Amino acid sequence: MTDPKANGPQITVPAGACDTHMHFYDDRYPASDRAWLFPPNFLIPDYRKVQKRLGLDRCIVVQPVTYGFDNRCILDAVAQLGDSARAVVTVPSDIADDALDVLWGQGARGLRYHQMKGSMTEWSDLVVMAERIAGTGWHVQVQLDGMDLPEHEGLIAALPCTVVIDHMGRYSQAVTVDHPAVQSLLRLAARGNVWVKLSGAYHVSRIGGPDYADVAPIARALVAVGTDRLLWGSDWPHPTETAETMPDDARLIDLLADWTETEAQRKAILTDNPARLYGFDHSDR
Repeated sequence: MTDPKANGPQITVPAGACDTHMHFYDDRYPASDRAWLFPPNFLIPDYRKVQKRLGLDRCIVVQPVTYGFDNRCILDAVAQLGDSARAVVTVPSDIADDALDVLWGQGARGLRYHQMKGSMTEWSDLVVMAERIAGTGWHVQVQLDGMDLPEHEGLIAALPCTVVIDHMGRYSQAVTVDHPAVQSLLRLAARGNVWVKLSGAYHVSRIGGPDYADVAPIARALVAVGTDRLLWGSDWPHPTETAETMPDDARLIDLLADWTETEAQRKAILTDNPARLYGFDHSDR
């Protein structure tokens, strides 16, 4: 019997398409003392199969909370992947400027603030680093329980740099578009310096896949705000999921057909926007 997950996406995936949120795990690198998630190895050859199946040319490797401030696992992977990859790293707020420059040279473009279980950072660290990188090509990437967005909306709105919000807010409870926490996200998404990842639908959904229908109204509301600062990510290898909840990566990218209206919007989300944010050469396709 043919595995249905062997099929590729139904949508047309444009040249230069980028997965802006994925991770590598490799037990050669030590886990943080705050780590709580210890996935098996997921390495470059494994992800290359995903890229080929989905028709993706580029990826953004995001530092997992498993490794804390030790970014070697993802930076070593980016070095092997070459110019088709960039990194989002986790750093202490007292990192020296020249150390940031080294990270930039290794392909890092974002600083991750995973303000949830296992976090290495505080909200005050985010403010400090946002001020330090203002006016540069760096950005901060924020993941939080979206139910807390009303509490932190003012802080995020005041950040003087480019901000990326993960997983459409990653709400831990069932929410509708008119919920105050979703309205906070939509107000932030309307700001010229705030980007949002259309990723992690299974983190937000309470009814599950493959369609994650309860997430669609939030995604469509974000699209209605504008598609010039939206991104797509797979969140591969989905280490929080079980065999029963494991998503089909092709279906995750096909969700864009449910959430957007035009191929031009999908091209913006998959190719043009990440090229701008992460500094890919448009001719490198």
